[in-house]
Amino acid sequence: MPTLNLGILAHVDAGKTSLTERLLHAAGVIDEIGSVDDGSTQTDTLTLERQRGITIKSAVVSFTLDDVTVNLIDTPGHPDFIAEVERVLGVLDGAVLVVSAVEGVQAQTRILMRTLRRLRIPTLVFVNKIDRGGAHDGRTLTALAERLTPSVVPMGRPYGLGTRDAHVVPYDTAFTTRLLDVLAEHDEKLLAAYVEDAVSYERLRRALVEQTRRALVHPVFFGSAITGAGVRELIGGLTELLPAAEGDTEGPASGTVFKVERGPAGEKIAYARVFSGTLRTRDRLVFRDGREGKVTAISVFDRGGADRVASVTAGRIGKLWGLTDVRIGDTFGEAPRAEPPAHHFSPPTLETVVVPARPRDRGALHLALTQLAEQDPLIALRQDELRQEISVSLYGEVQKEVIQATLAGEYGLAVTFRETTPLCVERPVGTGAAVEFNKKDPNPFLATVGLRIDPAPVGSGVTFRLEVELGSMPYAFFKAVEDTVNETLAQGLHGWQVTDCTVTMTHSGYSPRQSHAHQGFDKSMSSTGADFRGLTPLVVVTALRRAGTRVYEPMHRFRIEAPADTLGALLPVLTRLRAVPGTTSLRGRTCVLEGRVPAAQVHELEQTLPGLTRGEGELESAFDHYAPVAGGAVPSRPRTDHNPLDREEYLLRVMRRVPGRGAGVPS
Repeated sequence: MPTLNLGILAHVDAGKTSLTERLLHAAGVIDEIGSVDDGSTQTDTLTLERQRGITIKSAVVSFTLDDVTVNLIDTPGHPDFIAEVERVLGVLDGAVLVVSAVEGVQAQTRILMRTLRRLRIPTLVFVNKIDRGGAHDGRTLTALAERLTPSVVPMGRPYGLGTRDAHVVPYDTAFTTRLLDVLAEHDEKLLAAYVEDAVSYERLRRALVEQTRRALVHPVFFGSAITGAGVRELIGGLTELLPAAEGDTEGPASGTVFKVERGPAGEKIAYARVFSGTLRTRDRLVFRDGREGKVTAISVFDRGGADRVASVTAGRIGKLWGLTDVRIGDTFGEAPRAEPPAHHFSPPTLETVVVPARPRDRGALHLALTQLAEQDPLIALRQDELRQEISVSLYGEVQKEVIQATLAGEYGLAVTFRETTPLCVERPVGTGAAVEFNKKDPNPFLATVGLRIDPAPVGSGVTFRLEVELGSMPYAFFKAVEDTVNETLAQGLHGWQVTDCTVTMTHSGYSPRQSHAHQGFDKSMSSTGADFRGLTPLVVVTALRRAGTRVYEPMHRFRIEAPADTLGALLPVLTRLRAVPGTTSLRGRTCVLEGRVPAAQVHELEQTLPGLTRGEGELESAFDHYAPVAGGAVPSRPRTDHNPLDREEYLLRVMRRVPGRGAGVPS
């Protein structure tokens, strides 16, 4: 039986979880449709999800539609949980984008559709809530074409809008002209045949299927997840228009892990899409970076639940036990299709300190946050041993509430948060070089390390190069220098990650292994990896000081749609928030304002906008670039390492850790 791995995506409150319930009911998996308001839905399982009525973690349910096994993945719509959407995209065969017939195209809808189109994921659009007051079909179709993509094809027309009797009448052969207008944009032969009056409806329908599966056009279905209107037509579209999973079940096993959770006993459970081959219990998986794990148990999704099985085949999603070191994003085997970029969405740009209500809970808090970070790899942790603090990176303020509720509900930990701050970066201003030689004061380490730091193009990250011969000393020492360079650059002169630079090793040297007569290896006379790990941070910060660094803050691009007569109230607020307006355009009575705003000010802009625009303003924002911090004090972040900026303090902390060299600190 063919399998379709389907994602449901939408803006908050567009009705995607309700649509999931309706599909499960139509497939006979559940007897009664759950309610988001009552917290009784099948896929929203976290307590906080039920309380807030929004989806936070992607859930998987499976059912059968017309001889097709559908693995349906219900994903979050709130922008603070965009990382959860990101990891799902790589395992999908197709998607349904849910849009409200009342609210229409909203900010997150545009972000999701742009990503789906960029990744060429076949997508159907379901215009939901046609039974609600204020529902409008023509206005919604126009917004889809103008704000998402002109390649939308309505598959039917709704009647009785805004009433419980709202229903949909599918288009038939009378739909030929409307359908041809869109399909001919991507098929010149089809247009030529139409001119010669040689196009049948059946040929158009085949072209619709082919172009939908290539993500060139997007069929639009109207309906109501609450009443069920139009859902049968959508189901027909799922099985006819979207491509089933492909993969050779007899070939080598390959797949991708897109979710990791903890079981009742604390064990890791990995959710994996298998692209090819057959994965069996007791199989040993080798991930791309060399880590290994043995699969001890497998479950596959079936009729709303998950059943233990001996194997999972190509095209299906399985829950895997036994992979103790597994991480989200891990791949095994050779994936048969091109892998997507590491990030479809921007990384977090905010940070906050998590404070336990009881100081004695610091250890338990660190363990709990580590486990939560396993489930969301874009939420990074930062441990400050000196101040006994833990920081987490964030997309937005709602994530604080989620983390707080999760820590309380699942770990019994009460926490509060410090003020959210932006995650800045540092870039070198110029070139700086430094070198310290083996056995020459003030270097207490048996190592020679010379480094030069040069600025590099924006977005290039950190590149490590050698100007010395690779064979001039053991490879392990070069590796120790490179690894320590990257670790040290995580905290620049102002405490921020240093990026967009090239680090070149210009000098190297070491003391070969020495031994006394009738004795073994003498660490006090011979270089070890610890010497290079100890010396490198001092050389890095000296070179950085000579190069100089500038602090850059994250900037978001924004797009505001608001009544034109509110522009006068908006502009002073944008100025106060240090926003830089770009283009302004008028569409009837609506003003569209685009520009850039510091990430630290986005939350306040979100909170302020409704009051300035009579509740009609709509904000869309996403990370755009890093800009130099202008005016005022340069933001800094407390260091969490041994602080090589203070040589004496650093050596006092490090020398006692280097075997055989803890006697003292040279003056």
